Amino acid sequence: MDFHVKYFSELNTIELYQILQLRAEVFVVEQDCVYQDVDNKDQKALHVFCFKNEKIVAYTRIFKPGDYFKNASIGRVVVVASERKYGFGHDVMKASILAIKNHFKEDIITISAQVYLKKFYESHGFHQIGKDYLEDGIPHIEMLKS
Repeated sequence: MDFHVKYFSELNTIELYQILQLRAEVFVVEQDCVYQDVDNKDQKALHVFCFKNEKIVAYTRIFKPGDYFKNASIGRVVVVASERKYGFGHDVMKASILAIKNHFKEDIITISAQVYLKKFYESHGFHQIGKDYLEDGIPHIEMLKS
């Protein structure tokens, strides 16, 4: 699977539309969580995504240190529901970690993870720091990869 890594200004309108549609489909509709996904942070982020049959099926946004957390970070990790069984979640995380190394020259990464995905993120070298907290009504934990 080929992953694309683009700054906001490099995204074409179709890519941007598909990214926002996928994020709304999963984070708002599937998770039944009303929140403002369009948060003015996309303009600072690098966007990591892959296509299958001309549709974006896996996506994250990554930030350099200081733009979101003190460390580099990965957020909005999302895979189309029908494609999750194919390992795209692991693929997009690997691509995102590599993009942080290549673009920001960083190895330390912070994420805000939904609690139920703790083992998934641990499989990519993250460990929990601190206690659980609610973010938009969903239990989260801060995790660190160093």
